[in-house]
Amino acid sequence: MIRRMSRKHLLAGLAAAGVLGVGIAAPTVALADDKSPSPAPSASTSTDQGTDRQQQRADRQAEFAEALAKELGVPTDKVTAALEKLREQRQADRPDRPERPSTEDRQAALKERLDQAVKDGKLTQEQADAVLKAAEAGVFPGPGGHGHRGGGDRPGN
Repeated sequence: MIRRMSRKHLLAGLAAAGVLGVGIAAPTVALADDKSPSPAPSASTSTDQGTDRQQQRADRQAEFAEALAKELGVPTDKVTAALEKLREQRQADRPDRPERPSTEDRQAALKERLDQAVKDGKLTQEQADAVLKAAEAGVFPGPGGHGHRGGGDRPGN
């Protein structure tokens, strides 16, 4: 059954998308407004790709700020300053991220859980050894592994 969105819901969705767009664009606008010289390109292709991506992102954010300024009828530098202020406030409100455990620490914790599962009779020792070997080989997704990127804390992963 197809429902038609009411005008009120449509406008609320568009407003939310606009606010989200501003929040995403703020860091890029800040990078685009930075007058400091950019670092010299290195011989590493991954570094070059990162620099290219950062430049593309900065260009997109600058375009966004210009378009927003034009739409609102205010100077671009005023929009850029407002976006920078919002980005700084958002950064200050964000709690510091805890340091991620090392690969060795994660594998030690996994070994402890597997040992407990064997002790509880949920796994055989052979199964636990196979899981540990797969983890050490990077079969499982997540930080430090060679598998695809994944976030094990999210549903569906």
